[in-house]
Amino acid sequence: MTASYDVAVIGLGAMGSAALCHLAARGVRVIGIEAQFPAHALGSSHGDSRLIRLGYFEDPSYVPLLQRAYQNWRALEARLGADILTVTGVLQVGRPDSAVVAGTLASCRLHELAHEILDEGELSQRFPAFELDPGDIGVLDPQGGYVRPETAIFGMLKLAASDGAEMHFGERVVALEPDDTGVTVRSENQAYRARRVIVATGAWIAELVPALEKTAMPIRQVVSWYQPQDPYLAAPGRMPCFIRDEGEDGAYFGFPMIGTEGVKIGRHTQFLEPIDPEKPNPPVNAEDQALLDRFAAKRLPRVASTAVRATTCRYTMLPSENFLIDLMPSQPNIVVCSACSGHGFKFTSVIGEILADLGLDGATTLPTGIFSFKHHFGDSGLGA
Repeated sequence: MTASYDVAVIGLGAMGSAALCHLAARGVRVIGIEAQFPAHALGSSHGDSRLIRLGYFEDPSYVPLLQRAYQNWRALEARLGADILTVTGVLQVGRPDSAVVAGTLASCRLHELAHEILDEGELSQRFPAFELDPGDIGVLDPQGGYVRPETAIFGMLKLAASDGAEMHFGERVVALEPDDTGVTVRSENQAYRARRVIVATGAWIAELVPALEKTAMPIRQVVSWYQPQDPYLAAPGRMPCFIRDEGEDGAYFGFPMIGTEGVKIGRHTQFLEPIDPEKPNPPVNAEDQALLDRFAAKRLPRVASTAVRATTCRYTMLPSENFLIDLMPSQPNIVVCSACSGHGFKFTSVIGEILADLGLDGATTLPTGIFSFKHHFGDSGLGA
């Protein structure tokens, strides 16, 4: 006899784990199915730290969701008795008219968020780790910091299990068969029945949602750790997390010395290099390392002095870089979540809530209009 559930969650990375946690806490019968294992290195949710910030330069409409995400992260910490979100401040640096600086200020002003504007002299005095150009300014988001991805995912799965969720790891879903009353989920091992299914499979999203084959692009992302010449300057109390706008050279992000490996640096989307999700991540090459080394030498010479390690993870990019979280057009029993595009993890705790709403009720009261199929693909609502 086929086992039956209220909701099935396919993919237990960041977003799927959060959805499973929220659903189980609501007391529904839910199963999570993951082809790999928790926080595996072929996904997008490993590597010790992810930025979180309120002054969102990408789009002010994200700010209310971030405010909810902060609440949910703190509630998760309280349930687990663990530290997940650490506030260090996030410093956005660049020319006053740069996308990062101007966008951050727009979000802060629209939503009346606490922030500080620092000129070049003030930046040098307060945060001497950073090398600046004449005319640079900084916008400090005092509530920004970082989230620990592995701790978050393992914690959400632990709570989901304690609240009654069923979880299967090392089991790949190969087909979804929706009908008027629900969805049959077929894995390599067996079949399941659910009233609604949430698909949150990251780089593999197009396998179960073919409409995204040409639009959800898995790319390789590289980050590197550096030992500081002056560890005092690299300490979280003296060096906040940061985003640096380099104009035509893109945006770089980084973290103070929060672990033994040192200061972590990356460039958003690196070289926009597509990858095959079925193959191991391509290794870090000399060009990757040279790009980050040049930035480290130019902007952080005293705190990112010696490269000690670099690694790759994956982004799954949509053309607009907005998230896609919506019911599948013409198949309302399937919820699709491609919620990263390189800036998603900080939202995990609230996206789990949104997915639980959609999985149970087919709708949410949280603001998700820009995440719809229609917003991404027009009136057809499909990425064909």
